Amino acid sequence: MSTVTSSTSTASTAAAGLGSSSTTATSAEDASERFLTLLVTQLKNQDPLNPVDNAQMTSQMAQISTVSGIEKLNTSIESMASQFVQSQMMQGAALVGREVLVSGDRLTASDDGLGGDFALGSAADSVKVEVLSKSGSVVDTLTLGKMSSGRHSFEWPAGEGKSVDAGYRFRVSASSGSTALNVTTLVRDTVSAVNTSGSALSLELQRTGTVAYSSVQSIG
Repeated sequence: MSTVTSSTSTASTAAAGLGSSSTTATSAEDASERFLTLLVTQLKNQDPLNPVDNAQMTSQMAQISTVSGIEKLNTSIESMASQFVQSQMMQGAALVGREVLVSGDRLTASDDGLGGDFALGSAADSVKVEVLSKSGSVVDTLTLGKMSSGRHSFEWPAGEGKSVDAGYRFRVSASSGSTALNVTTLVRDTVSAVNTSGSALSLELQRTGTVAYSSVQSIG
């Protein structure tokens, strides 16, 4: 009686090779069909006195099931990512023409002159704002005193030469006792357009330029 001993190794090799996309160009579905064909052939031609080991067969079936499951999972993730980007695009499009607050240090127009915003990580005993010229030199200093944690606004009173076009910027320093505190400077700007680059959504602001959608602190 002749026996077939090569089917087991062939089926094992076919299943093991499915885990690497660099060694096979076929889809998991095609590979699954080939695996089942090899498995049926193996069962038909096995030696009745030396049948295929159940543990080995279970292992082979688990491998092909894992490969198929991973491909389906990847497809699901890609679909979810695409839907997420589309959702962000719709949200971003609704912001066109609206004012947003993002990280930045540029003074913007206010009711009584120019102004800016900042956020304190914790309560401060002393807060100071320095107004900087376009070249970076200090042109004025505002002492704001004690302030609570959170977001705050300030105004630099109107005066000769104080305009948005002059490119004034600001920096904020805060302390609690002798400890310097973390301060985030913020700028108000208007959204003029929305665009995507790959999977990232960004906003085009009138004065600040391009910023990530995720950097928006608040919407006016």
